[in-house]
Amino acid sequence: MGDPKKPRKKWEGPSHPWRKEVLEEELVLVGEYGLRNKRELWIAKTILRRIRAKARKLLALPEAERVERSKPLIRRLYRMGLLPSEDATLDDVLGLTVRDVLERRLQTLVYKKGLALSIYHARQLIVHGHIAINGRRVRSPGYLVSREEEDKIGYYPLSPYAKRALKAETGSKEGSG
Repeated sequence: MGDPKKPRKKWEGPSHPWRKEVLEEELVLVGEYGLRNKRELWIAKTILRRIRAKARKLLALPEAERVERSKPLIRRLYRMGLLPSEDATLDDVLGLTVRDVLERRLQTLVYKKGLALSIYHARQLIVHGHIAINGRRVRSPGYLVSREEEDKIGYYPLSPYAKRALKAETGSKEGSG
């Protein structure tokens, strides 16, 4: 079973950690998505690496079996929001990039929905418990938001930000009437 204080690693670091182009690319992604450190980027890369490995294994199967066994993977990736449609192919799965995974993080979606002023502000709001999904507080900026949860992202009901947003909405309705 293992020691509960020593959980299984969720990431694998780069095989060549000191290559200049890899370091520059990682630095750009860390800044663009407001990641705390490169480990968060490596977690996203590992998720993508495992998905692509499953797709490559499926490509080695005979055609009839491949079609049947690829449907659950494609359906799951569609629900996660990584694929644009359920009738995507394994080539679409292999075409995914680390940016596609980083776009599904809660931190990125909070910023893109306009709930935060910057990507770093989005991280602060999440860590301090001001963001909820479907009324349930989520404090992990790296939480991968599914397609169905995306519309349910908002402020936590007891957060001062929720009260401020509610005041702004009622104030704008009163002013326009």
